[in-house]
Amino acid sequence: MKIPKAEIFEKIIVLVSILFSISCENPELDFNTDTNFFESPLGIASNFRLVYTDSTKIQAILTAPIHLDYNHLSFKYSEFPEGLEVTFYDDNGEENKIYADYGIFYKSTKIVDLKKNVKLISNDGSELFTQQLFWDAENEWLFTEEKFTFKNIDYDIDAIRLDTNKEFSQFKTGKLTGLLNFTEIKDSLQ
Repeated sequence: MKIPKAEIFEKIIVLVSILFSISCENPELDFNTDTNFFESPLGIASNFRLVYTDSTKIQAILTAPIHLDYNHLSFKYSEFPEGLEVTFYDDNGEENKIYADYGIFYKSTKIVDLKKNVKLISNDGSELFTQQLFWDAENEWLFTEEKFTFKNIDYDIDAIRLDTNKEFSQFKTGKLTGLLNFTEIKDSLQ
């Protein structure tokens, strides 16, 4: 059975009309008025694993269930909405770990914002727990305005506000409670 040319032409016009009306009514295709494109992540990765090396030496390994990439925005960032784990390696190859239920990395400022059940575990057994912790990757500095707990062999500290370098050798805090172990040395003049 042969279809007349008039019917084919009519069907093409109907199809083109439908496509035209869909494209005119679909706001997702109008980049001038719709911001959904710019609010959506550029990329989504599942079971994310990033290995950071310097001079062929592993410095850190970051793993996360979900990684959202917003590097197409003017203020570029990466988000880890289902948490993350980072293992850092020091010069001796010793591991230090960070866990958080949520994380975001701001590329231009090199600031990492960790939230909800943030836990740092050092290779010497030291532990830091807080609900929010900022990591300045460029200056290797940690800080928070939230309540935190820090424990190691010598300290069992609860405080509000933390400002410290990554080795915890330059340690500043706000209101402090807790236990500090120290040894009293007798004066040799007596």
